[in-house]
Amino acid sequence: MKIFIPREAEGEPRVAASPDTVKKLAGLGATIVIESGAGALSRITDEAYEAAGATIGSASDASDADVVLKVRRPSADDVATYKKGAVVIATMDPYGNDEALKTLAEAGILAFAMELMPRITRAQSMDVLSSQANLAGYQAVIDASHTFDRAFPMMMTAAGTVPAARVFVMGAGVAGLQAIATAKRLGAIVTATDVRPASKEQVESLGGKFVAVEDEEFKAAETSGGYAKEMSKAYQAKQAELVASHIAKQDIVITTALIPGRPAPKLVSKAMIESMKPGSVIVDLAVERGGNVEGAVAGEIAEVGPVRVIGHRNVPGRIAASASLLYSKNLSTFLETMIDKESKGLKIDFDDELVKATLLTRDGKVVHPNFAPKDAPSGEDA
Repeated sequence: MKIFIPREAEGEPRVAASPDTVKKLAGLGATIVIESGAGALSRITDEAYEAAGATIGSASDASDADVVLKVRRPSADDVATYKKGAVVIATMDPYGNDEALKTLAEAGILAFAMELMPRITRAQSMDVLSSQANLAGYQAVIDASHTFDRAFPMMMTAAGTVPAARVFVMGAGVAGLQAIATAKRLGAIVTATDVRPASKEQVESLGGKFVAVEDEEFKAAETSGGYAKEMSKAYQAKQAELVASHIAKQDIVITTALIPGRPAPKLVSKAMIESMKPGSVIVDLAVERGGNVEGAVAGEIAEVGPVRVIGHRNVPGRIAASASLLYSKNLSTFLETMIDKESKGLKIDFDDELVKATLLTRDGKVVHPNFAPKDAPSGEDA
């Protein structure tokens, strides 16, 4: 079994393999070929890969690979070089990209989307959304501190007292919780909000103060599955008023709200931004999906009224050396479930819940129920 790891396209510094994952997969009997320079932007040299058991090759090595591991979905030109039946595992960004999925299907590729991995105990070590969001939450605070022109911690000196920075995190998922923890480590006064009542305890356990209208509706706002219920218009208005008044007092706001397959919800209006102090900073981690902040611009630090709104793309890629190590472990752990320990070859169980949840294309068709054409069979019986 040949596994190929290519160099990613310009703008993506991460790589889909580390020396540790190469060693692990080679130990399972695989031949690993890595395109020269693939790990350079993640501080992994070709020599380090070779020492772990890989061979250094070129893009043409994709043509006979049984498995291709990537960070981003391959382009149509990439797909044209893959052999029919090849397994391609990557973050596929499938929502709204029907043509790209069709291209994968028509090439006969078995395409797996890592971001669709179910959040169950068995798959925790394969959860790319969590591993990358965790680093994005950390990096959001680092980026904010770089742009902010004051210190984070309170400092009592002979020359006077420097007040602690006030940081407000909107959304207490994986990225938000790491942002809270990082801002606290830097000495900031941290507050956070989320629509899920259970998140209050998580925020407080990290030293943050929870901000929400905690009435009876809020206390009943979570389903048995742990998801948020849609709130009434009256509650939404009360919560928006509370958040608006709170934002006006903050130095830094970090927004993290994303909904799979839909544009990012707008959380911060221009009116809220105008209420903030000059020199305040907002970091929008959802900017690539339309943004949580009015006026945010993907790939830029925008001046919106008195505030600088940071809209960096690919925030995990800004900390690529760490992100690649975690991402590659996610991929190799998933791939390991498809390798037969005796034959050392691929043996995919299409009834496995992890495979069912992540498989996009098979036998020339888009088979995932969320993306398959409505008038076509899902392919589950193929």
